[in-house]
Amino acid sequence: MQNRRHFISTAAAASLVTTAHAETKPGQKLRVGVMGLSRGKAHISNFAQLEGVEIAYVCDVDQNRLAAGAKFAADRQNGKAPKAVTDFRRILEDKDVDILSIAAPNFWHAPATILACDAGKHVYVEKPGSHNAREAELMVAVAQRTGRKVQMGNQRRSSPGFREGIEKLKAGAIGQLRYARCWYDNKRTSIGKGKPAAVPAHLDYDLWQGPVPARPYKDNLIHYNWHWHWLYGGGELANNGVHALDIARWALGVDLPILTSYTGGRYHFDDDQETPDTADATYDFGKVGMSWHGSSCLQRKHEKHSFVSIYGDGGIMSFDGGGYRIHDNAGKLVEENMPGLSDIPHFQNFVNAIRKGEALNAEIADAQKSTMLCHLGNIAYREGVQIKGTKAPGKLWQREYSDLWKPAGI
Repeated sequence: MQNRRHFISTAAAASLVTTAHAETKPGQKLRVGVMGLSRGKAHISNFAQLEGVEIAYVCDVDQNRLAAGAKFAADRQNGKAPKAVTDFRRILEDKDVDILSIAAPNFWHAPATILACDAGKHVYVEKPGSHNAREAELMVAVAQRTGRKVQMGNQRRSSPGFREGIEKLKAGAIGQLRYARCWYDNKRTSIGKGKPAAVPAHLDYDLWQGPVPARPYKDNLIHYNWHWHWLYGGGELANNGVHALDIARWALGVDLPILTSYTGGRYHFDDDQETPDTADATYDFGKVGMSWHGSSCLQRKHEKHSFVSIYGDGGIMSFDGGGYRIHDNAGKLVEENMPGLSDIPHFQNFVNAIRKGEALNAEIADAQKSTMLCHLGNIAYREGVQIKGTKAPGKLWQREYSDLWKPAGI
């Protein structure tokens, strides 16, 4: 188990690295460390397909995942094995690493991003990018202060099909825009009721918890069910809703709402889940609005929902997969482009931003506006109120932290 007091000295040292960090030259190989090796395998696969990028480190608190991730990376770069570490701070200490790619749980996104930027690293961070509203503010601030490139993993922002659709909306393809509706349907099963258990020998549970106040280990939490506990995650709204809401916000050209509500409940199982399994979030932006309907435990296959539908005076544009369809107001299909969805363009855009100064398609300051919709929605749900603007009840604006992992500014 790592000495958590080491965090203090590491953080202090990291703050000195930023000004000394050399800027990347156009032809220079970029060295990446990947943190979190479930979704992180997709990061490895995508980076490995880009020219001039090396997976230098893989990191996971689970030794089984760590070994599998190291082999996965080696297999994708002609046998060249990355260094395998349990603690991501070892990656930050290596001055030759350019990028920290974060696919760890939500509660790690902001703390790891903050430390990485202060250590001079560029950051690719999965959605939602922050666990709570205050973290969203802090990670945006550190990216601006350090000048590091921070891209959030809402990969549809770089999809050629989605980008084409957005441009057509801007050009007036369906007239004046009025509203966006988003859907998510799934058939998740019960997570049961967890029992106290011994921490598995292959898991560093202390480091897994990291910034979260320590809680006893239970047998139904790791590696995925933390999503449905407020201590660790933001429920389905922050898990999948953020993707759809990001497209809706992008399409409508809006930032933050003037009114937010989120109502629903846990209707399907008597288990340990705290977050709603069926709920509706609605957002009023004044001249336009949007909604997200989540049904986590009933797939509703007979209902034909699009991922996102944008309603205008002259028709509807629906986004699905990797592209869009346009229907007129009589329901007739008039245009479509559905080329499929790949993560590669999003990772390529990130690399191009570092090497060439290309604009990020999901720069963290803009991306966290979409995440803030999730934070506002979850606060509205938990408090049982409508939220006007971003003046949400204070106690849920930020979280409690483990003392030795508390970010500066809290």
